[in-house]
Amino acid sequence: MRSIHPLPDTLVSQIAAGEVVERPASVVKEIVENALDAGARAIDVALEQGGIQRIRVADDGAGIAADDLTWALARHATSKIASLADLESVVSLGFRGEALASIASVARLTLTSRHREAHHAFRIGGSGGEHSAPEPAAHAQGTTVEVADLYFNTPARRKFLKSEATEFAHCEAVVERAALSRPDVAFSLRHNGRVVRHWPQATLERRLEAVLSAEFARSMRAVDSGGTSPRLTGFAGAPSFSRAGRDLQFVYVNGRFVRDKLLAHAAREAYRDLMHGDRHPAYALHLHIDPRAVDVNVHPAKIEVRFRDGRGVHQFVYHALAKALAASAGEAPAPVVSPVVSSLVSSLVSSTVSPLFSSSAGSATGASISPIAASRMTGMFDTAGGGGPASPPQYYPGAQAALGVAQPRAAYASFFADAAPRPALPPADHADAHPLGFALAQLHGVYILAQNAAGLVLVDMHAAHERIVYEKMKRALDSNDVPVQKLLVPAVFSAGRLEVAAAEEHREALAAMGFDLAPLSPTSLAVRSVPSVLAGGDLVELARGLLRDMMEYGAAHVAEEQRDELLSTMACHGAVRANRALSVPEMNALLREMEDTERSGQCNHGRPTWYQMSLQDLDKLFLRGR
Repeated sequence: MRSIHPLPDTLVSQIAAGEVVERPASVVKEIVENALDAGARAIDVALEQGGIQRIRVADDGAGIAADDLTWALARHATSKIASLADLESVVSLGFRGEALASIASVARLTLTSRHREAHHAFRIGGSGGEHSAPEPAAHAQGTTVEVADLYFNTPARRKFLKSEATEFAHCEAVVERAALSRPDVAFSLRHNGRVVRHWPQATLERRLEAVLSAEFARSMRAVDSGGTSPRLTGFAGAPSFSRAGRDLQFVYVNGRFVRDKLLAHAAREAYRDLMHGDRHPAYALHLHIDPRAVDVNVHPAKIEVRFRDGRGVHQFVYHALAKALAASAGEAPAPVVSPVVSSLVSSLVSSTVSPLFSSSAGSATGASISPIAASRMTGMFDTAGGGGPASPPQYYPGAQAALGVAQPRAAYASFFADAAPRPALPPADHADAHPLGFALAQLHGVYILAQNAAGLVLVDMHAAHERIVYEKMKRALDSNDVPVQKLLVPAVFSAGRLEVAAAEEHREALAAMGFDLAPLSPTSLAVRSVPSVLAGGDLVELARGLLRDMMEYGAAHVAEEQRDELLSTMACHGAVRANRALSVPEMNALLREMEDTERSGQCNHGRPTWYQMSLQDLDKLFLRGR
């Protein structure tokens, strides 16, 4: 049996390096964070073989003084904290003093730096836990760190590295996260001598467009809770811009990229009844909070955090993000037709609408309607009474003027004379007051075609009405006491001691939501009453799920989630059905309600309720100007 003995310093460093340096991306992350802490305004990252062979990170930050170079490669040596009080309120990205020492223990590291007050630079090298003495070198102000032959002295670790392409992808993701956190800093990424990405200094909006995509930038909504601490800022993608995975979800706490289940859950809750199926939202959110209220010293990789008031932070993020997403269809950015949708609309418009007009001059003012085109419109337009056969197309003089097209030819006057008179469309200068415009027609009893200042609006009338009904039902419940259904026979179930304790601790909060969960013994609970709207569900499973989530996130959001699921189903059944003819006033009334209803850009299941096609889009469809 071996006796207890101290480990050699080199072995200690290599063991510690396993927590900090998992792969080349870990090296890039630590060095880039040091550069940002040094006040760099431009950072250049160059990789060879995905970072396995060589990593070079150069910055123009404050640099390191010659006397401090030796300490830079020492374990637990740092300039960022000096006491426990500093650790509890740390604001820098790095602070543990482990990164460079850990890297130097498993790779060949060269550090060259020139302090902003020095006349020339100095260089120091480290390999396998040993380092050389500083020596003069040529270098501009700032620091360059070169890391070669990662895991050259620990071949077992090197075997776990993936392919060159995989390791480079992880390194690229690290640089992208850093670029999104600091749009005021220029970033360059090179691989095997080729420039892969370059982001100059920019605003956050432009950086998001460059890193994530122009499509995300067109759909994103600004998030700003106001105040100072806590404060949530950033941009959230519209629900219509969704992903199959969580690859476009970026959350920063005081500038530090983190993966936190509590924050991810708060964001998911904010999107809960806006996202379709198993799709995931995209967002880049920055949480600014008192450093003393968050512990960043949870893991050596510093990617996890712990909040002192987790529930409070959860509710704050949820409400701030939900408010940003609550814009009505008239307030939110117009959903732009994607190429796929555009091709479908092109086919739709070409087969049903394009034959309606002919123009010898190629301009809208010279358009006229033909009898054949008019006959094709039969059935597309609604009747005033909502039943019976559809009436002919209503090209009355007022509509002609509002649409900017010429009067119909005199030869067709008798055709239009039989049409029932209707009020003219409002003048075009009213479009600013009504972003969704004014109804033109109903297509196949499913879609509303409307005209606004930008062009054509396509509305799914069932999806839109479903959201309107759903929000009305939620407001009706929120404005009154929750109706409670007392159970003649309580539902009794076995529960853990923590569940029983949670039921007792939150008794008042549960009662305010309509729940009465009474302990019968240290290991059993009885459901005595529930909200009326939930009385038909599985009460035992409802109670178990409520207590489980309540212990982690609080009680309020759980009951609300169960209620909203039922209301969503009720609203779906209560909304206007397809193939129901609507009059022009009814269609316009629906458009006005969409403009006044929160989250009306999506139905309860996350499907979009409307799309905007600009005049430029329509010109492209019909090859105008070519």
